[in-house]
Amino acid sequence: MMGLWRLVLAVLLWWGCWQSPVAAVSLKVVTTTSDLASLVTVVGGDRVSVSSIALPAQDPHTFEPRLTDVQQLRSAQLVVKVGLDHDLWLDRLTQESGNPALQRGGAGYVDVSTVIPLLEVRSVSLAPSDGHNHGAGNPHYWLDPLNADAMTGIIAAALAQIDPESSKTYEANRLIFLATLEQKVAEWQRQLAPYQGVPLIAYHNSYPYLARRFRLKIIDFIEPRPGIPPSPSHLTKLLREMKDEHVPVVIQELYESDRVPRLLSNRTGAAVVTLVSSVGAIPEVPNYLSLFDYNVHVLATALGRPKV
Repeated sequence: MMGLWRLVLAVLLWWGCWQSPVAAVSLKVVTTTSDLASLVTVVGGDRVSVSSIALPAQDPHTFEPRLTDVQQLRSAQLVVKVGLDHDLWLDRLTQESGNPALQRGGAGYVDVSTVIPLLEVRSVSLAPSDGHNHGAGNPHYWLDPLNADAMTGIIAAALAQIDPESSKTYEANRLIFLATLEQKVAEWQRQLAPYQGVPLIAYHNSYPYLARRFRLKIIDFIEPRPGIPPSPSHLTKLLREMKDEHVPVVIQELYESDRVPRLLSNRTGAAVVTLVSSVGAIPEVPNYLSLFDYNVHVLATALGRPKV
């Protein structure tokens, strides 16, 4: 019913836009990730020109910005970031760009994490002595598809502030997307429903939001702390947990070495699956919805196979 209501409201908004047409605009928006770029495109449509900085198939915590990133920020009207410890490099880039609108607190600076109910908030420290910190909150919140409601909300508000004449168009685009998203979430929940509570191991702590949304149970991680490689004693602990809990699947990402996952698989018979955490990392994932289509299919397929 919520999806139908959103569609009706979107149609009414589109009717208002048609009745009072506005001149075409092209706002230049830079996002820190391809996932945010996908959502800005959904909301902004042909009224925005969007580019992203971080490479989608690379470990975001080891990403090093380039000179060209500063250059594209100089002429941007809006910058959109994940926030927390995910893209700490952005403030240095915006300062180097000299673009006053994109400085922290400026009219063109959007930190999406400010509207998300965060998981794993433990401290305010952003400078761990080793590895990288999730203490201010786990930053992988875009991997809960329903967080796209709040994410597109703050994006639409930011675009409307710069381009108020198109505010109805931005909101109509958003509501059409959310109606489709609601149907897709129901589909993904049906696919993963048989595997609720099945114990899993993940390489990095990237998927607590995905796990919460679909009631998956990640019991441990190959990294004892984010960014820290496993010690022999930690591997022994993982093997014991996997055998005791009958873990059927180990999750890794594209940029992570499969050496340890394969070792765990060989010792326990668990399958190793590679999930994609960002739009554009592989050709099969060109946008936000396809990110979940792909990951849900991969997970459901692996969990549905008999353990070797």
